[in-house]
Amino acid sequence: MTMRDDEAAIAVRDLSRSFDRPDPTVRGWQRLVPGWRGYRASVALHPVNFEVARGERVALIGPNGAGKSTTIKLLTGILHPSGGTARVLGQVPWEDRADLAFEIATVFGQKSQLWYHLPPRSTFELLRHVYDLEASVVRRRVADLTERFALGDLLDRPVRTLSLGERMRCELAAALLHAPRLAFLDEPTIGLDVVARQAVRTHVREMNSRDGTTIFLTSHDAADIEQVCERAIVLQAGRIAFDGPVSTLRDRFVRARSIDVRFVDPVSAPGTVPPGTNLVETEPQRWRLEVEGASTAVGPVVAWVIAHGPVADVHVADPPMEEVIAAIYRDTDALDPVANLQANP
Repeated sequence: MTMRDDEAAIAVRDLSRSFDRPDPTVRGWQRLVPGWRGYRASVALHPVNFEVARGERVALIGPNGAGKSTTIKLLTGILHPSGGTARVLGQVPWEDRADLAFEIATVFGQKSQLWYHLPPRSTFELLRHVYDLEASVVRRRVADLTERFALGDLLDRPVRTLSLGERMRCELAAALLHAPRLAFLDEPTIGLDVVARQAVRTHVREMNSRDGTTIFLTSHDAADIEQVCERAIVLQAGRIAFDGPVSTLRDRFVRARSIDVRFVDPVSAPGTVPPGTNLVETEPQRWRLEVEGASTAVGPVVAWVIAHGPVADVHVADPPMEEVIAAIYRDTDALDPVANLQANP
């Protein structure tokens, strides 16, 4: 199916999914009969709506059990929905799964697509036939991916002998071998060392900018989200609690910004500070202040500091993304599915 120029890469309309789970209050043989009183519906994903434009880099984040994996399995055609619909690259995933497989890549950090007893090179050759690719094209792509992910000494070792990090590098190469138009990456850097994680992020960004590949990523690694994605969708209890630029996550979930000031000359500690501000550290020529999240403007606080004496240096810092993600997972009250804040409806 040909995709229209104006068609979104992913378009979701009232998509939902429920599962029949055993009712813990029912005992005995009745629990073994689906549809009987021993089972009850458990909602994994309430009706959600969102679109992902072609070429976007989007992170789907949320605590465990929020519905992230269910969403990806629906969008890749692994699961059928309980309600609603979705189109991925112009196709309905659970109806056109075979055709869609030629257009997308899927990487699940906890599941392997490599043949366990064969070396990765053999899997790449099998995938060449699956995707009906020319041998010269595959050789060129394998060479590029081998250099990118440092696979040289891994290609001819059986997958069963590889560490998790080594396997994940080969998994990514296998998924990208057919140059997909859309990549679903579920925890793609799990088990990788610092260097390998950075290589993956760099390659994903380059693939996006060079080839226009749409990226749909889930990760608990804050650096994956911050360095790869420009937009975040936050799921909580199967509902969208936030949809907007990654940069605004800090504005919504940040607890405090810090201001470090170094004065030219010693200054006395102030008796009072502006509302919404705490003076957490004072030295004769250095102050450190914390400013409450988005509720307090930083500019007036900096002006107040400068009024106390000549400033040699001032540094305003947001908390690292790790703290923001931790706050999202910790403070479930901050995620208001009813309000369903969507910065990019």
